Amino acid sequence: MQRMTYELISDLWLSSLYAGRRNMDVRLVVLGRKHAQRESSGTSEQLSQTPVSTEPSWRLRRARSLVVGGTGYLGRHVVAASARLGHPTFALVRDPAPSDPAKAQLLKGFQESGVTLVKGDLYDHGSLVTAVKAADVVVSTLGALQLADQTRLIDAIKEAGNVKRFFPSEFGLDVDRTGAVEPAKSIFARKAAIRRAVEASGVPYTYVVVGYFAGFALPSIGQALSRAPPTDKAVVLGDGDAKAVFVEEGDIATYTVLAADDPRAANKTLYIKPPANTVSHNELLSLWEKKTGKAFERVYLPEDAVLKQIQESPIPLNIILAIAHAVYVRGEQTGFEIDPAKGVDATDLYPDVKYTTVDEYLNRFL
Repeated sequence: MQRMTYELISDLWLSSLYAGRRNMDVRLVVLGRKHAQRESSGTSEQLSQTPVSTEPSWRLRRARSLVVGGTGYLGRHVVAASARLGHPTFALVRDPAPSDPAKAQLLKGFQESGVTLVKGDLYDHGSLVTAVKAADVVVSTLGALQLADQTRLIDAIKEAGNVKRFFPSEFGLDVDRTGAVEPAKSIFARKAAIRRAVEASGVPYTYVVVGYFAGFALPSIGQALSRAPPTDKAVVLGDGDAKAVFVEEGDIATYTVLAADDPRAANKTLYIKPPANTVSHNELLSLWEKKTGKAFERVYLPEDAVLKQIQESPIPLNIILAIAHAVYVRGEQTGFEIDPAKGVDATDLYPDVKYTTVDEYLNRFL
């Protein structure tokens, strides 16, 4: 039953097609320094412009990055961001020449952007160690079915001995501070177990915590059980005032890659919670009403009704509702201060990233 749970929820996420990606450019500030070079005869003067980067030294050494799960929903964005930001990028693939046309086209796009395809398999230890040895940083974006199997990746990283940072597959709620109810509770427990395995291994890590994927939550204007914007009624869990975070998938990837070799994010949790994208469900609906010029009736479900619906709903709706309960009712994505000893805010570390705002994202549906 658990495998069926994972399969269905994974399929649901994959079916929520990403509605395009805004090309993110990180502004690099380069200053020029003039050096005057005079000839001894004094008959001419030459001025040369020597660029001097103001970036920290660790940013100048683009880490070699291996993405495991790079053809998945989020993984393809991480691969693209890594290549775009100048990292030597490797993508672990079981078959570099797949028969599936869509996957073949995706891998072709990777290669055209300079990505190296590395043949390997999570369940083939030797190939995994070989792949890991080519990288300084390993980013896992494996799906729900393979979360627990990341221990295989940890073992390969330990044997290879060269990896400076590991990002296990997270990209959701902070699993060490969640009070999510079942069945989400069990899924988050598996992620927490991987955290403990990483810490016990001694491998340097960064955990990436984000809000809702924009491509998953915003097409329905935040409604948990809908795939489309409201037409006349909008269902709101709780009172609609708890703040939630919505982040475009391409932006999640950009922040992740920027943190890959940043010592400030080492052995910490990277929280991606852009200020302009931290809004309540009521605020989100009001923004949509303003854009469409149409008001919607809001149907509020109190917490006891939400919990009852979680218990009575089939898989995977109960999982979706349990996560939504944690976000919209419990307010778990916000309402806490980041402990600087344990976490960092991505938008504080990288203020020059021009992330896609919720306001901008909603324009795609007009």
